[in-house]
Amino acid sequence: MTNLIFHNKNKFAAFLIGCFFMLACENDVNVVKELGKKKPGIEEGKNITSYLSMGGKMKAKLTAPLLLRYQGDSALKSEFPKTLFVEFYNDSAKVGTKLRAKYGRYLEQDRKIFLRDSVVIIRVNGDTLFTSELYWDQTLGRIYTDKFVEIFQKEPRQKLFAKNGFTANQDFTDYTFFQLQPGSFFIFPDSTAAPIKN
Repeated sequence: MTNLIFHNKNKFAAFLIGCFFMLACENDVNVVKELGKKKPGIEEGKNITSYLSMGGKMKAKLTAPLLLRYQGDSALKSEFPKTLFVEFYNDSAKVGTKLRAKYGRYLEQDRKIFLRDSVVIIRVNGDTLFTSELYWDQTLGRIYTDKFVEIFQKEPRQKLFAKNGFTANQDFTDYTFFQLQPGSFFIFPDSTAAPIKN
């Protein structure tokens, strides 16, 4: 008889403890969902220098003061939130083009770089291009945008406005501008002025 009473007391105590835990462990559904989400790790690098080579030839050098590399999600990506600078090399391993932007993002699986905010491209001959956004597809070896582009060309001297952007190879030796605006114009040198020196 005492054994049965003791056994019933244990059941009653277990019941009370179970009720206590059920009440104590009540959580907000959103909090539980957040716990289940996998948060990507972030690696941070400062004063970054990175090189791109293709077919054993140096193609580009990227420098940036800050790199944030996100891991854990399906598409690994790197961000350059505080500007980046790229030098593109020609076949003679000399700098042929320079590129600068205030922000960049690199999607590793797609091998694409997205640039925005004050994107400037300067060719070795002095040609300069300004745009708000730009993509660099490393797989295709193409650089392109569908945003407004302003181009200052040195030879022949002209200023061009491309409403729907441009596309070019990453050496900038072959490019096409889309929908040049009527405001585009040639700059004819004054025959009485001193010749322009390079």
